[in-house]
Amino acid sequence: MSNKKMDEATGEARLSGLPGLRGMEHVGITVPDLEEATRFFVEVIGCEVFYDIGPISDEQGDWMLRQLNVPPRTRIHKLRFFRCGHGSNFELFEYEAPEQRQEPPRNCDIGGHHLAFYVDDFDAALEHLRAHGVTVLGEPTVRDSGPSAGQTWVYFLSPWGMQLELVSFPEGKGYEKLTERRLWHPAYPEQ
Repeated sequence: MSNKKMDEATGEARLSGLPGLRGMEHVGITVPDLEEATRFFVEVIGCEVFYDIGPISDEQGDWMLRQLNVPPRTRIHKLRFFRCGHGSNFELFEYEAPEQRQEPPRNCDIGGHHLAFYVDDFDAALEHLRAHGVTVLGEPTVRDSGPSAGQTWVYFLSPWGMQLELVSFPEGKGYEKLTERRLWHPAYPEQ
């Protein structure tokens, strides 16, 4: 896929977006307890730990502010990189900072987010979460029309309240009937 766009004023091709963009390499998330989060993501979700870095701090200067946009005396106790199946990598941070907010943002809050985990067998995965005492929000939603037709999803919470999603669409999604283009899919990472 090219990131070239036609300039309507000149009729010439120009680059749009980041030169050489290949995709998202990782997502970083701050957690209150890195070891608790690791147990959850490894034992319940099934992710794999790759490596740790830390501690990181700058006791005298403003490196933390300049480089990470956090208060200068912030300390990263440790950060840890993970991989989950064929999905994007992610890193978890355990920070200590002055005036640090302790509650995770909701989806409706600025900076709100969730991680969605694709599974082949939705019912088996949902039962697995429930068997591990995971809080599941509401009941699964099944889309039977529109661009997401064929998709089943439900939100669930990590032990510290982070929002996560279980999602599956083994027969594809409705939008696929309207275009040859495809969203990236963890079951077919090479496409």
